[in-house]
Amino acid sequence: MKTFEAGERVVRRDVHRSGRVWSAKALRVIADTGEALVTACAPGAQALWPSLYAKARADGNRTVRTEAFDAMARGEWELEPGVWQETELLLWKPPAVWFSINAFYTTAGLRNWYVNFEHPTRRTDDGFDTLDLTVDLVIDPDLSTLTWKDEDEYAHVRRLGIVTDTEHQAVELARAQVLAMVDERAGPFADADRWASWRWNPAWPPPCLPRVREPAPEGW
Repeated sequence: MKTFEAGERVVRRDVHRSGRVWSAKALRVIADTGEALVTACAPGAQALWPSLYAKARADGNRTVRTEAFDAMARGEWELEPGVWQETELLLWKPPAVWFSINAFYTTAGLRNWYVNFEHPTRRTDDGFDTLDLTVDLVIDPDLSTLTWKDEDEYAHVRRLGIVTDTEHQAVELARAQVLAMVDERAGPFADADRWASWRWNPAWPPPCLPRVREPAPEGW
């Protein structure tokens, strides 16, 4: 398996089962160990979004997000350049699990933990590929309150067939795994104070994207 050096620029791509790139985001490597790949992002980092999803972000209109998922189901979307804004991000992603654990930071410090349910990673020359499966878990900085997010969108992508029954079963198992990690203070939660004190290295410019290559379909 390809490994990356601390400070190296990598790219997270969300790749549809058709092989088409749904989104891409430039990141910096914090650490790459056998346990997990830890990457970071800061305002100004380059990204690519589906045009409808970008419109939904700009307008604050969740209805347009639904249209974006409809376009994904039809295989009809175009990408447009974007820029990561407002928050710093630290992302913890073990190689074989169906989620990543993210920490979002503002100038005031750690804003919240955010668990993204997604495909296990596939390493590429430029970074890694996965696919966001829509449903998320938001956790307060002190780990006291947990809130499920975007269950309505998850139900919608289930109806559209974007998330298959097999993937749904994997997500259900991943939900239980994450809740156990919070209860047991495992993974990043075992060192929550150190994570809370993390800040983007000011010597690093915001990461930029290379040319995004479309991978060959592999039956996702």
